[in-house]
Amino acid sequence: MKRIAGIAVCILFSTVLMAQPLQVTKLRCEHNENPLGVKAARPRLSWELKSSQKNVWQTACRILVSEDSLALEKNIATVWDSKKIMSAASVQVTYAGKKLQPAKKYFWKVMAWDNKGNRTESPVAHWQMGLLHPGDWMNAKWIAYEHLPDSLTIIPAEHGNGKKEWGKRPDVLPLFRKDFPIGKKLKRATAYVCGLGQFEMSINGTKVGDHFLDPGWTKYDRQALYVTFDITGYLQDGINTVGMMLGNGFYYIPGERYRKMTGAYGYPKMIARMVIEYSDGTTANVVSDESWRTSASPVTYSSIYGGESYDATLEQEGWNKPGFNDANWKPALITTPHTLRTQVAPPVKIMQQFEPVSSKQISSGTWVYDMGQNMSGIPEIAVEGKKGDTIKITPAELLKDDGSVNQRATGSPSYYQYILKGGTMEKWSPKFTYYGFRYVQAEVLPVNRDTTQTKIVGVKALHTRNSAAVTGSFTCSNELFNKTFSLIKWAINSNMQSVFTDCPHRERLGWQEQLHLMGNALQYNYDIHSLAKKITADIREEQNPDGLVPSTVPEYTQMHFANGWFRDSPEWGSNVILFPWNLYQWYGDKGELEKNYYAMQQYMHYLRSKDSSYLLMYGLSDWYDLGPERPGFCQLTPMGLTATAYYYYDLVLMKKIATLLNKPKEALRYARWADTVKLAFNKMYYHPDTKQYGSGSQTSNAMAVSFGLVSEKNKADVIENIIKDIKERNYSLTSGDIGFHHLLKVLSDAGRHDIIFKMNSRTDVPGYGYQLAKGATALTESWQGLPIVSNNHFMLGHLMEWFYAGLAGIQQPSHSIAYKNIVIKPQPAGDITHVRASYHSVYGEIVSEWKKVNGMFELEVIIPANTTASVYLPGSKKPVATGSGNYHFTVKLK
Repeated sequence: MKRIAGIAVCILFSTVLMAQPLQVTKLRCEHNENPLGVKAARPRLSWELKSSQKNVWQTACRILVSEDSLALEKNIATVWDSKKIMSAASVQVTYAGKKLQPAKKYFWKVMAWDNKGNRTESPVAHWQMGLLHPGDWMNAKWIAYEHLPDSLTIIPAEHGNGKKEWGKRPDVLPLFRKDFPIGKKLKRATAYVCGLGQFEMSINGTKVGDHFLDPGWTKYDRQALYVTFDITGYLQDGINTVGMMLGNGFYYIPGERYRKMTGAYGYPKMIARMVIEYSDGTTANVVSDESWRTSASPVTYSSIYGGESYDATLEQEGWNKPGFNDANWKPALITTPHTLRTQVAPPVKIMQQFEPVSSKQISSGTWVYDMGQNMSGIPEIAVEGKKGDTIKITPAELLKDDGSVNQRATGSPSYYQYILKGGTMEKWSPKFTYYGFRYVQAEVLPVNRDTTQTKIVGVKALHTRNSAAVTGSFTCSNELFNKTFSLIKWAINSNMQSVFTDCPHRERLGWQEQLHLMGNALQYNYDIHSLAKKITADIREEQNPDGLVPSTVPEYTQMHFANGWFRDSPEWGSNVILFPWNLYQWYGDKGELEKNYYAMQQYMHYLRSKDSSYLLMYGLSDWYDLGPERPGFCQLTPMGLTATAYYYYDLVLMKKIATLLNKPKEALRYARWADTVKLAFNKMYYHPDTKQYGSGSQTSNAMAVSFGLVSEKNKADVIENIIKDIKERNYSLTSGDIGFHHLLKVLSDAGRHDIIFKMNSRTDVPGYGYQLAKGATALTESWQGLPIVSNNHFMLGHLMEWFYAGLAGIQQPSHSIAYKNIVIKPQPAGDITHVRASYHSVYGEIVSEWKKVNGMFELEVIIPANTTASVYLPGSKKPVATGSGNYHFTVKLK
């Protein structure tokens, strides 16, 4: 028995038996396991330690890198041998060996020593370099079916439907093919491919990989992404055939059906280099050029917004296999190039399938299927019938009163059409677009309505999202909170594509404020490191010469209406500073601070040019707060308060970042600048007579406290005013997109988890429970769950962070980076009797599980090797210090 602050505590230690006392696992290069297409000249290497012993940390390591995996088995490092390094570092260790060669595959392993005298080594891992310079493409050419004249490009895209005289602007969606021989024993083959807007690659008739909507979205006049595939297993002796099918994506948005914008970078095009390595040490290359053949595909319409049409009667059997007669195809056209960089983020994939939970025939030949879950994805149909008959498929989140699908708030008309080739059963799903939906309406449109026998055999929903690895889990005894967790997570899932979108239908744009406000919630659930690095690179490319960072990235269309606030709002643009800082905190990625520092500086110069006496009096402010009018523009918080608060916090972070990067003079300048903004903010917004900020709204006061703008002597009074407002509203919320995150943070930091619990336990006022009571299965755009706005938006999902960091108490102290030091501080709020959460950090899995049993509080904790933890128990202000291991704590509740 131990006693902590007068409380009896029983600590029981348990261990998990393993074959070895120490293991090195999960080797990662540039944060990915066995990655392809690595672009870093000096990649950063990471690994995890696992141990059956307690209080284990790494004391030394040795990294070996070789061109030959067999050499590593003999501990021969032909490229780099770090030798034994006395260091605990196991995250972001920089490669320091020979110069790495483009397209080359490297093998590596790690030896590690711990403080218990154990030594171990990892299995062999690998990475493969990308194409580092334009010359590495070996004269591969950009090729197309046809070329769009410069006079017809629309860059940036026109918001809305564009000019009437532009018309429908249809384009040909092409196929490409190329035969090539394999005449010797094959060692390895790699493909480096980009197809704009989206592509699907096949070899010998088989689709390569399981990606969806490759490549990731970018601003194509600045850059495009290429994707790397290991194609060794797709090749055969003799003649092989590579095929490419292209869709439009954001690259070309035609002028029919629904569209958020109308734009054209060009007609679809592609580039490819395939590296064929033989066992005898020789190498061959297959590159895209005018020798490739091209033809129109069966995809007759492709739009990221409007849907897709496919005519199966136009299929050319065997077009992507050897032996196909392509005499009627034409030579590919050499077209204009794009700047390329490697796709570092995990690809979008089909991650889950749903069968209908119910179906209903609403008219002759028309059925509506309820998939039971609002999600991002595509429908899949199975049909039998007559050649030439058409199936029209319309997805939607909601239904109309007559039972048909309702696209009013999500972009209409958007649909898919499939023309049957006839004969046997046919199965089809769209390839180059997606939508947010729960319901699928399927209509049979026969050539001859009187004689058709076409019928729909089956319908599925295929959920698509970014395939980032799952890192967290949460469950508790409160069923409303479990449903709220699912509600928010489905909105995250649906908007985690190659950018984090606002919604999976109407806009599909990368609104920036979500990333820093929802960032902690995101990283608890998914490993977003690589996807986030793609996004920070996008931000750098999008930054204007004057330093402005647009609110949407990539910025396909410039939204100059509403005073330009949709394009330029500090709460959104500040993500250029906040997101790289988050990546440093979560993953220890200091490189992101270095890469983005210049962009951060430029943005601060831009804000200085926009301020008035150190106040920023513009922007969207607390978007979608809960006021008397229809949600949208901020109603309860005065103009400039949230923008200036972010201005101040940006400067506070700039001081920290400059200090980390060894720039003391700049750190001092940012510190003084921040002090000036703080004085101006308090002079403008603080009311000493009432101890309130701005209008006294929940957001006004919470923002001031959250960002440290309130003096210590007034802080308690301001917090009490926040609590008073919440209680007077019978524990209902008013904060919106910007403010609610900070409201929860302030209440949590103040230990008022009871208030958070009560606010979010209601089903009778707008909030999470209210949406659930109305039947929502994904978080909606408005607290009210209105049918006139998106019903799949993740911008208001801030409670997710509290589930992990509050109820389960998985946190890290302010001085810790990448959860090297862990805080476990569970909060048994309300009537909750059990919570379990896990989070897989870069060091390993952290688990916090507690329950109340017969007046006792029992806590199970798992702390990964090479880290330490401070465990706070109810009723005690003094933590229990632990190292790694599994621990059980029992505390008697008062």
